[in-house]
Amino acid sequence: MQQPMIIILKEGTDSAQGKSQVLSNISACQAVAEAIRTTLGPRGMDKLIVDSHSKAT
Repeated sequence: MQQPMIIILKEGTDSAQGKSQVLSNISACQAVAEAIRTTLGPRGMDKLIVDSHSKAT
């Protein structure tokens, strides 16, 4: 018998489910895919990701 998945979120964290959340996740994946598209292949280029505090990650 499979154990149920237990998910613990930090207090104050929003939780969303349903079709709107799936569509939001798809949009996020498409944005990431577009950002890294040029890193793939034999002529791939490196990317530097910078956060909101101008810190490279």
